Amino acid sequence: MQLPEVVRTSALPASFLAVPFSARVLFLVRRIPPGCVATYGDIAALAGRPHAWRAVGNIMSGCGRRDVPCHRVVAAGGRIGGYGGSELLKRALLVAENVPVSGWRVREFSRVRWRPRRSRRQ
Repeated sequence: MQLPEVVRTSALPASFLAVPFSARVLFLVRRIPPGCVATYGDIAALAGRPHAWRAVGNIMSGCGRRDVPCHRVVAAGGRIGGYGGSELLKRALLVAENVPVSGWRVREFSRVRWRPRRSRRQ
């Protein structure tokens, strides 16, 4: 099933909400382009459960799929956060995608924060 692009919780079609939360999270994370990041809270809100940021973190930590760029999901305020036990690897992957990182924080966070465009179907 191909899921529609979404922007805000209020715009989620019922068919998207019928899909399990973990599948919605993985669908959204796959859409974060290289050079951009989103927070666990951003993904939770876009997936229809705005307070489920911790659940998003758990899904990311257990993912292990090469087609899901889990390293592009960061903690609130641009903190790098964990990455399967290797924050150094997460930092290196972000730097390789030209995400500006200083220490353990994404610099210019508002510039590189992913904000999906509105769907034209709304």
